[in-house]
Amino acid sequence: MRLTSILSLALPILSLASDHHRLVKRDEIVSAGGKLDGDLSTTTDGGASEGTVFNGKRSGYWLVEFFSPYCHHCKQFAPTWQTNYEFYYTSEPVPQTTGSGESHDDMNSFTRFYDFKFAKVDCVANGDACNAKKIGSFPTVVLFKDGVEVDNVVGGVSMEALSQRVEKVLETIRPGSRPQDGLKLPKVGDKAVDITSPTLPPAATAPAAAPKTSKPKVSPNPDGKSVVLVPDTFESKVTRTRQPWFIKFYAPWCHHCQAMAPNWQGMARQMENKLNVGEVNCEAEKTLCKDMKIRSYPTILYFRGGERIEYDGLRGLGDLLSFANKAVAAAEGVVDVTASSFEALEKKEEVIFLYFYDQATTSEDFAALERLVLNLVGHAKLVKTKDPALSERFKISTWPRLLVSRDGKASYYNGLSPREMRDARRVLEWMQSVWLPIVPEVTAGNAREVMDGKLVVLAILNRERKEEFLSAKREIKNAALEWIDKQTQAFQLERQELRDAKQLRIEEAEDRNDQRALRAAKQIRINMDDIERREVGFAWVDGVFWERWVKTTFGISVLDGEKVVVNDERNHRYWDVTMTGNPIVPSRTSILETLPRIVANPPKIQPKRTTNALGHLWWVLKGLVVEHPVVSLAMALGMCGIAGWYGRRHVRNVVPGVGGGYIKLGEKGGMDGLLGGNSGGQGKVD
Repeated sequence: MRLTSILSLALPILSLASDHHRLVKRDEIVSAGGKLDGDLSTTTDGGASEGTVFNGKRSGYWLVEFFSPYCHHCKQFAPTWQTNYEFYYTSEPVPQTTGSGESHDDMNSFTRFYDFKFAKVDCVANGDACNAKKIGSFPTVVLFKDGVEVDNVVGGVSMEALSQRVEKVLETIRPGSRPQDGLKLPKVGDKAVDITSPTLPPAATAPAAAPKTSKPKVSPNPDGKSVVLVPDTFESKVTRTRQPWFIKFYAPWCHHCQAMAPNWQGMARQMENKLNVGEVNCEAEKTLCKDMKIRSYPTILYFRGGERIEYDGLRGLGDLLSFANKAVAAAEGVVDVTASSFEALEKKEEVIFLYFYDQATTSEDFAALERLVLNLVGHAKLVKTKDPALSERFKISTWPRLLVSRDGKASYYNGLSPREMRDARRVLEWMQSVWLPIVPEVTAGNAREVMDGKLVVLAILNRERKEEFLSAKREIKNAALEWIDKQTQAFQLERQELRDAKQLRIEEAEDRNDQRALRAAKQIRINMDDIERREVGFAWVDGVFWERWVKTTFGISVLDGEKVVVNDERNHRYWDVTMTGNPIVPSRTSILETLPRIVANPPKIQPKRTTNALGHLWWVLKGLVVEHPVVSLAMALGMCGIAGWYGRRHVRNVVPGVGGGYIKLGEKGGMDGLLGGNSGGQGKVD
């Protein structure tokens, strides 16, 4: 897809003075077909495999602002962006004489020296381009390298913060080329900045330097309280800093908010000097809550460095503290581990993501890794290593590499190329698919994630019977590991069979000297993702805490002993007995003998329903529509035709010449029963 007239850039005239750094710009190109560096002002989105082409070029760095002309935040950020752009475009990488660097073809121009350009995209005029880049809010500043996104920041940032990002990239491009003491930046809106050094007095008469006093570091949450935030303090303390904040958005009339309030204050006290805790009254600060897209109360968000995630766990004091402590640990970044420290970590954590790197791993790789930390808070731990012992243990031969260890069992991220390893969205999608433990506990926060879209072997356990509880968990985990091993072997065998079939076609075509068949055989791509498999998960639930739900859904009481059900949430059905009719119990033998008969299509064991007859009928019809839309449409049209024909033959009023029957409108029986009342005294009275 080719999108024209997207980039609106201001190309500078490079002008230098001996005593001032002047900021001079040309009129911005806003019309279609404007020329940039000899090319049309266009960009082409070639998809993830090709990257993004700017002005006919894919190479180089592009810092692009995606904005809306109607966005209030974009209007506030515009002067900062323009001043920052003018400052860099008119800068001289290597100080020389007046007049050098004025041409973009000059090797000492900013553009030629760093191959770094600025751009803007109007997302109102170019909505398709912004949708293709998944721009969800304005303004968003995205850094592209060779057409591939490597960094982004959402929302307006200060001149200093924007310059820090640019300086970091420039130093990567040309190591040692940037001032070690930092830049003297212009103020927003300035037309020039004085870069001359003040005249220094002779050494003999120079005043003695005043002793430097280090500014005391302010600890987070020094008072152990939840700070009330308003728009001004929210922007200064949360939005424009990199300090972590744990914030609740509430309404005074909300009963759930009132019930959570003591636990929130208790958590804030225990997070003294550890984590900033705040709260926003959405009745008083409606605009702020609207900007944050708060749709329900209470909503709890964790902020860090302009990014945020939502806390969706339980609201007890222990649950809030658990998340807060994990957030504090994550704020330290991705820590290095050795083989011994990783083994110690495995004893405490069920799920650990491990990133392997070597001396050739670049700063861009590490920057992409750090962007993942926030999304893992409350789910799993992320660490990195270059220990040869760990590389040998997990059979790592290429770097960087990413894997997850769940109960000591490793699963690998398939991406190997630099682009795939730096693709934060793709990596995060993979992480979300494997960040649950092999046998997680079902809670209110993760129930949907655990149960939806797959068969789940669900053990209903009693935590109060400690020995039986530990034994049952061990049996469930062993059954899960054995099932995963069997499925992995079946997957590899199926893939090998497909490869053998492809090779057989190739050999057959070669024997017949059939070049057309040979080309067709070689073009066969073996994609295992195209083969439908029913995913099977394993989990357990506290049958005492969730007694009512277990009883009403499965008709099971944990007081009668631990049981296992295989739940199919999508089709509202479950299995609780083996092939012989005995209850499924927490035993490897019982589970592994029963599961293949349930996974078979059709199942060899009759399922039970988690809904009543009408609910079951609804789900059957819904499944029919989803899986066979054409057949469903034909059936619906046929039923409408039959109903219309039947209606014309049996009218309620007397219509001469139509049919031969008469029905009295007031007569009982026609509408009574299902909708009009009871029939024969069997109806339901509310």
